Amino acid sequence: MKHIARIGDGVAAFRAEDWDRCAGTGNPFLRHAFLAALEQSHSATARTGWQPVPIAIDGPDGRPAAVMPAYAKSHSHGEYVFDQGWADAWQRAGGRYYPKLQIAVPFTPATGPRLLTPDPALKPALIAGAEAVVREYGMSSAHATFLTDTDCALFEKAGWLIRVDHQFHWVNRGYACFDDFLGALASRKRKAIRKERQAALADLTVEHVSGADITEAHWDDFWIFYQDTGARKWGRPYLTRHFFSLLSEHMAEQVLLIFAVRDGRRIAGALNLIGTDALYGRYWGAIEEVPFLHFEICYYQAIDAAIARGLSRVEAGAQGEHKLARGYEPTPTFSAHFIPNEGFRHAVADYLESERQAVAQQGEVLADYVPFKRG
Repeated sequence: MKHIARIGDGVAAFRAEDWDRCAGTGNPFLRHAFLAALEQSHSATARTGWQPVPIAIDGPDGRPAAVMPAYAKSHSHGEYVFDQGWADAWQRAGGRYYPKLQIAVPFTPATGPRLLTPDPALKPALIAGAEAVVREYGMSSAHATFLTDTDCALFEKAGWLIRVDHQFHWVNRGYACFDDFLGALASRKRKAIRKERQAALADLTVEHVSGADITEAHWDDFWIFYQDTGARKWGRPYLTRHFFSLLSEHMAEQVLLIFAVRDGRRIAGALNLIGTDALYGRYWGAIEEVPFLHFEICYYQAIDAAIARGLSRVEAGAQGEHKLARGYEPTPTFSAHFIPNEGFRHAVADYLESERQAVAQQGEVLADYVPFKRG
C-alpha cells in the first residue's frame, strides 16, 4: 500500500488528541501542547527562522496515523548539532543551503522519537515524505537530530548519513537518596560535591514548584533569569514570555521549576520538564553570582528530583564536560542527514567519517574521568 505524506499548517493546526495519539505524552517535548505553544507564542515561526511544516500520513479514517515535527529553517541557530561549516562550504561552491528541512524539537537538544506513530510500518513512509519535501521545494538537505537508536537505524537504512556526538546524562542506579548516589563515587569526588553543595546553599533555601502550584509570579521571576542567560549565550532569548504561560496552562504537571531563594527573594532558577522516565533540564539563569549555585540548582537538585520521582535519568542539555565531575556520564547522541546532491553528500560523508573517529577517541578519554569507584 502506498502512503501519501502531507505538510500540515503547523502543529497547532492538528487536533491535540490526533497528534498525541501518534506521539504519546511520555516525552514532554513531543506533546501537541509543547510544540503548539512554540508556534502560538511566536517562538518558532517563519519570522524567527523556524517555519513549522509538520509532515503527516493520514489513516483510512482521515485522521493522522503518523506525524513528524519538521521545520523549514532559514539559519542553523537553536539546533545544537552544528552544520554552519557545511552551509559555508555549500554556499562558497555556489549552492543555496537555506532553506533546509529540520526534523527536531526547536531549541531542545533532548533525544526522543521523531517518527511518531503507533504503527511501525508507517515510519519508513515518514522518512520518504521528508525526502519528497526536500526535493519538491528545492531544499539543500534534511536533518533529523537527537534521534533514538530505533529511529536512527531506520534513517540509516533509508540511506541518510549518520552523525554521532555525546552529551552527559545522570543515570539512576536504584538510588534511594542523594547520599546513596554519593556512596557510589570515589572518595575525593564525593567530598568535592559535598563541599560544592554546602558553599552553594549557604544563606539560601531551595524551592521546587510544579503543577498547579506554578503561578505567573514564578514565571515572571524565571523570565528574568532566562533573559539574562539567553542574552549572554545567543544574543537574544529564543523563547518569548508567552511561551512559559502556555506551558503552564497546558502541561503544568510536566513542569518543574527549581529556585534559589535569599531572604524571600528568588535569585536564580532552572526549568525542567518531567518525562515518563527522565527529567530534562532546559534553562537556567541568575541575578546574583554565587559560587557553585549553577551546579546545585541545575545538576544536584535535578538528581534529588529524579530520585524522588523514581526516574531513570537526568538529561541536562548539550555540551558541558564540567558535568562529568558531578556524576553525569558521557552518552552518545545521533542525528541523520539527507543530502540529495551527490558531490555534496560525498564531501559530508568523508567529514562525518573522520568526525566519528574523533568523537570515539574523545569518548574513550572521557570514560577515564567518570567519578565512580573503580574495581
